[in-house]
Amino acid sequence: MPDARLKTIEGGRTSPEAAQAPLLMQARKLSFCPNGKPLVDTVDLDIREGRRLVVMGANGAGKSLLLRLLHGLLPPSGGEVVWQGKPLDRAAMREQAMVFQRPVMLRRSVIANLQFALAVRGIGGTERRRRVEEALEQARLGDLARHPARVLSGGEQQRLALARALACTPRLLFLDEPTASLDPASTLAIENLIATAHARGITIVMITHDKGQARRLGDDIAFLHGGRLVETGPAARVLETPNSGAARAWLEGRLYLDDLSSTPSPTP
Repeated sequence: MPDARLKTIEGGRTSPEAAQAPLLMQARKLSFCPNGKPLVDTVDLDIREGRRLVVMGANGAGKSLLLRLLHGLLPPSGGEVVWQGKPLDRAAMREQAMVFQRPVMLRRSVIANLQFALAVRGIGGTERRRRVEEALEQARLGDLARHPARVLSGGEQQRLALARALACTPRLLFLDEPTASLDPASTLAIENLIATAHARGITIVMITHDKGQARRLGDDIAFLHGGRLVETGPAARVLETPNSGAARAWLEGRLYLDDLSSTPSPTP
């Protein structure tokens, strides 16, 4: 039986593959309400191991805030994040990594950025050297290893940020619009790195506004509107025949206005 948490508000279903995958993380009635305003509103969401979950929605829907809450970068105003049946803690966060839309580069060389990330995780010696060499090769940054990371192009910086995250071998990788504003060649390079991560069994939660990218990289889609989760389901189904009015309007390029106060919450 599909998990009820993965049903959409308006009757969608998850795929059999997603239902069979073990739970890795859950959001339970997760909310973020600075100054009393709900920017993320009672979200229930399951993240299943080895799956690629794409988070979509209009600007201001709460997508980036949701990822930061799930990763533990923001304290929730209500609800909780659960990692393998237990409240999210620092040990669980060390099994995750996050790459932002604008990559954060240390004032160091490319290779030193990689070395630092691994040192923070307590990885040293031969293993650290092996991982750095592998990351440089995968990201095609070997020729730039001694260059200052902050002088790289936007696409090169994003490749480094993603390679740096993957070198730490996370179980769960959060990606906040990792190809926004990149040219097609850089986008392809990033998508190839994401595909490599997925092939290794890494669970991926990714924000994108690109419907084509969602089709290429997504197994499942979670659609946010006004801070609420209004639809979840298999990527192909949500993109082709969305059940919620908000998702349908956004995918068709139309403005969607409704009374969010009357929208029911997902069935727990």
